[in-house]
Amino acid sequence: MLLMLKFTIPVDSGNLAARNGRMEKAIESIIDATNAEAAYFTMIDGERGGYIFFEESDQAQLIHLTESLMAALDAAIEIVPALSLDDLKRGMPN
Repeated sequence: MLLMLKFTIPVDSGNLAARNGRMEKAIESIIDATNAEAAYFTMIDGERGGYIFFEESDQAQLIHLTESLMAALDAAIEIVPALSLDDLKRGMPN
């Protein structure tokens, strides 16, 4: 299933993590671990944030993926299913 992981990093935690190199390592780690199809980084409600799109069939893996990002960056995380246009068309009534 295609999932979208949205994360935000509090300003103070993000500043410290950016200075000591933890931010780059933590983000690269989750992108590698998820084998992300796409990743986008932006500001969300005044905090550093981003969106990572990836396939995952084992829900238990989500714990491993999110814990490392939360511990390293004090990140808040949301994960929701995402649909491609083809998925949406298949699901729509004819």
